[in-house]
Amino acid sequence: MTSVEVSTGANDGDSEPGGYAAARLRLLTEKGRSGPPRRAALSELTDGWLATLFAGAAEGSGVGGAALVAVGGYGRGELSPRSDLDLLLLHDGRADAGALALLADRIWYPVWDLGLALDHSVRTPAQARKTAGEDLKVQLGLLDARHVAGDLALTTALRTTVLADWRNTAPRRLPELDELCRERAQRQGELQYLLEGDLKEARGGLRDATALRAVAASWVADAPREGLAEARRRLLDVRDALHLCTGRATDRLALQEQDAVAAELGLLDADVMLRQVSESARVISYAGDVTWREVGRVLRARSARPRLRQLFGGRPGGPERTPLAEGVVEQDGEVGLALAARPEKDPVLVLRAAAAAAEASLPISLHAVRHLASTAKPLPTPWPAEARDRLVSLLGAGESTVPVWEALEAEGLITALLPDWERVRCRPQRNAVHTWTVDRHLVETAVRASHLTRRVHRPDLLLVAALLHDIGKGWPGDHAVAGETIARDVATRIGFDTADVAVIATLVRHHLLLIETATRRDLDDPVTVRSVADAVGSTGTLELLHALTEADALATGPAAWSSWRGSLVADLVKRAAAVLAGKPVDREPAAVTAEQERLAVEAHRTGGPVLALRARTDGSDEHEPLGVELLVAVPDQPGVLPVTAGVLALHRLTVRAADLRAVELPDPVGGSVLLLDWRVAAAYGSLPQAARLRADLVRALEGSLDIAARLAEREAAYPRRRGAQAPPARVTVAPSASRHATVIEVRAQDVPGLLHRIGHALESAGVRVRSAHVSTLGSNAVDAFYVTDARGAALDAGEAARLTGQLESALGEVPGPA
Repeated sequence: MTSVEVSTGANDGDSEPGGYAAARLRLLTEKGRSGPPRRAALSELTDGWLATLFAGAAEGSGVGGAALVAVGGYGRGELSPRSDLDLLLLHDGRADAGALALLADRIWYPVWDLGLALDHSVRTPAQARKTAGEDLKVQLGLLDARHVAGDLALTTALRTTVLADWRNTAPRRLPELDELCRERAQRQGELQYLLEGDLKEARGGLRDATALRAVAASWVADAPREGLAEARRRLLDVRDALHLCTGRATDRLALQEQDAVAAELGLLDADVMLRQVSESARVISYAGDVTWREVGRVLRARSARPRLRQLFGGRPGGPERTPLAEGVVEQDGEVGLALAARPEKDPVLVLRAAAAAAEASLPISLHAVRHLASTAKPLPTPWPAEARDRLVSLLGAGESTVPVWEALEAEGLITALLPDWERVRCRPQRNAVHTWTVDRHLVETAVRASHLTRRVHRPDLLLVAALLHDIGKGWPGDHAVAGETIARDVATRIGFDTADVAVIATLVRHHLLLIETATRRDLDDPVTVRSVADAVGSTGTLELLHALTEADALATGPAAWSSWRGSLVADLVKRAAAVLAGKPVDREPAAVTAEQERLAVEAHRTGGPVLALRARTDGSDEHEPLGVELLVAVPDQPGVLPVTAGVLALHRLTVRAADLRAVELPDPVGGSVLLLDWRVAAAYGSLPQAARLRADLVRALEGSLDIAARLAEREAAYPRRRGAQAPPARVTVAPSASRHATVIEVRAQDVPGLLHRIGHALESAGVRVRSAHVSTLGSNAVDAFYVTDARGAALDAGEAARLTGQLESALGEVPGPA
């Protein structure tokens, strides 16, 4: 100990709970000490206190032949501020039960009195050994057993026995541990990609680091050491800061805690902290992949050796080497380098080996990757054709691309090939819609694009654009604009000609064009379609952009794509392709399905709303998050949008997407009907009956149902819990989006009744909503409204500015997130 404040001597009062508590508090609030020194000091302080407790308890109970043993994280001397104390009271079996109970109580109760979490057990060495043999988690904890107080010989003997048992039973226990890690990863996800990951339980977290220590203790295999200790230390430091900021024993890095945790660590912001967590988890995950492959190889070799000796009566030969490509072989389930390979003279070997591994769905051996990283000759600029082809082959291999890419990235080979990759590597995306970090999202997009290559005439351009489409997120400003410049440079460097470079740059610049236009613009407006055609420039580029749009959305997460959004994009592509083929673009009445026409005619005949509520019946689209379809037809009249949205909110229906438009009925029926096509889902419980929805809609349109008052009453009766503060709503005018109307875009936190408030604000402003296009991405609503004045003309600049101000004021009153 270097500080008097945390001395553990018996005469300084720390034997009393109050003395220990005060010293503990001083240690945890001492700004000059953090990280491993603080964890070690806290462990040592706790050791001294528990040793004093044990000595007094042993004397008072008359028990001899006992020891107090720290196990698990405490056994490793790594106490975080709110860590459990994992303790084993070991005894030789000679004391009677009453004396043992008294001994245990005099140790456990002071710990509980301080409010410290305690995981405890009382066992003889034989009992501990038996329990470890039956429970893998107990055995893992005992591998880190450390003597705290009492009979040292008991602790030493237990450690020796447990380690021997672990090594003897490794062929059986290691596969069990591997399966345990896989099951946990399946439940918790991958820490390196999660926005709110569990530092302990997620894949690449602290439990996986502990499992690698256990593998090393078995003497079967050892993890790659480079960077592993530092990665583990970083995660422990983040967990310490999380405990101090929350005052709780939590391992989940919740979004609302991240800024405080970053500040506690002295980091610039939460993004820097998340990137460190991602990098650390990636090191641990990769080390786990390599280690578990080696465990499998060794155990297979051990099991095969006796049979081979029995068959052949001698020592078997080495593993078979099967050629995969020039300089690349398969050996024992991994891809390695041929004996004659010379990376220092063959600059394409890195990509050749990677492509061969991905196409064969095999991992690259650790030795091969490290040998390539240390000796491979840099590629010339521009790349030779073979290098470009091998990169395309790697990207087009599908799901097996991911582990190969991660292996190259772990050894710095990706950054060596593509220097711009460094800015997006492990970069978090603080958006719940995104599943992955930026770099993994790019690779995942290429994986998704590999399944669409039969739809396009230039698969190579699609795959490279998929890899680069978000490369600008490492730079300030609009990432699509920055990405266009970077993509142009990268495509030139890897050897594409001028025309191909231009196509890739266009795809990157406009990778959001189709999805944003299709979901936020009126596709029946000629200006909408013409603007897309002008931006894309050719039918070949449009074809590629269509595939890239789908791949990007699928790789983003389930909220970003659906069969409905896919149909809107396909419709837009069809229209834009017609323009590019030279066909005239005129504003035509929107196509109406037979069911929509039937509902519109019925609404006109009855003078009231007509509804049809139907669920999807094909069940074929696993990416469809939009619930059921609700069609509403109402004779054209003011207030339809806010009233209908309000009724849905009253029935606790979440609007995932919506489309509103006016339909002119053909002669001899005539007349105008508003048609609303909603995608809704029940917030909880089952969907209401269409008859109940219609009855409330009739009352609301007549004015006998006060929607605003009902929503306010419910909000007052059931206030939502406050979460992270959402950014304020943003309302903008989309310039040159339509010649016939003003397009108002609203981006806001999605909360119950939001669309009702927007619609009510638009009605109050005296504008007409000619069409609306509503979509929800995660917790964010992104809506577009085509509005006109009372005469049916677009608003002038002053009117539009006033309208946006009114909308932002109205939405500023929307409650925060649930």
